[in-house]
Amino acid sequence: MEGLEQWKVLAEQWKKQAEKWSSQALEHIQAEKWSSQALEYIHQVPPEQIYAAIAILIFTSFLLILVRLFKRPKANTILLSGLSGSGKTLLFYQLRDGSSHQGTVTSMEPNEGTFVLHSEKSKNGKVNPVHLVDVPGHSRLRAKLDDFLPQAAGIVFAVDALEFLPNCRAASEYLYDILTKASVVRKKIPVLILCNKTDKVTAHSKEFIRKQLEKEIDKLRASRSAISAADIANDFTLGVPGEPFSFHQCQNKVTVAEASGLTGDISQVEQFIRDHALEREEEKARHRYTNACFCCGLSEYLRRGMDAPSYGQP
Repeated sequence: MEGLEQWKVLAEQWKKQAEKWSSQALEHIQAEKWSSQALEYIHQVPPEQIYAAIAILIFTSFLLILVRLFKRPKANTILLSGLSGSGKTLLFYQLRDGSSHQGTVTSMEPNEGTFVLHSEKSKNGKVNPVHLVDVPGHSRLRAKLDDFLPQAAGIVFAVDALEFLPNCRAASEYLYDILTKASVVRKKIPVLILCNKTDKVTAHSKEFIRKQLEKEIDKLRASRSAISAADIANDFTLGVPGEPFSFHQCQNKVTVAEASGLTGDISQVEQFIRDHALEREEEKARHRYTNACFCCGLSEYLRRGMDAPSYGQP
């Protein structure tokens, strides 16, 4: 009886192995069938169209390689920078959800998020999000700005227009450090000097703030140029030698605007974001659409080749 049971077990194992081999054989036959159908499809397309399609693919691949090698990735991050108490975090919340967050809001860690601007949410159609980073203004934490510069499409430098004069020197030094960073100069990252808290009667105007910042930066430029090159931490110098410093001398675009994070008057900073971050997202969408159209056109080109009479046919 034991010998009979063993034979039954062996027979069952052989049966399973035979079924496995049969399944593999069917898969091999199916693969050969698909291969023959593909070859038949290729033979039905005129040779000229096949050569043209291959040439188009090679040319497109070559262009994509060149783009990746010589064109840096499009950045879409906007950085909010400035001294502590300048209202950066309040601006962040206003841009994100339109909230006023009454009182002083101080951040010790970067506030970061990707979202649709609050003012854009009511618009019809597709609205692109923006990546916004609020960098803490404390002197010990400003180095975190460097972590986000590779992705930066623009920098908003917030200035407290109400308490500007006591902080003018410190704000000028921070702004000088930003404008002389290698990544900012080489990538020509646009900078918006945003005079915040202008809703207050005693707040200074943006023209006054601009002129005072230029004067202080001019002093900094003179004092730092006198230091030996080994002691200078900045990557580039500012302005034109022998001329008073002005923001229009910078290699990147520097503009000045006004805002009030407390009252929600932030239209100028929103426009800055649209100009330098959202338009890049739209450009990416256009590239994706162009690539999709190319693929569809190539498929249609080959399909028409199938419908055309092959050589040797009447």
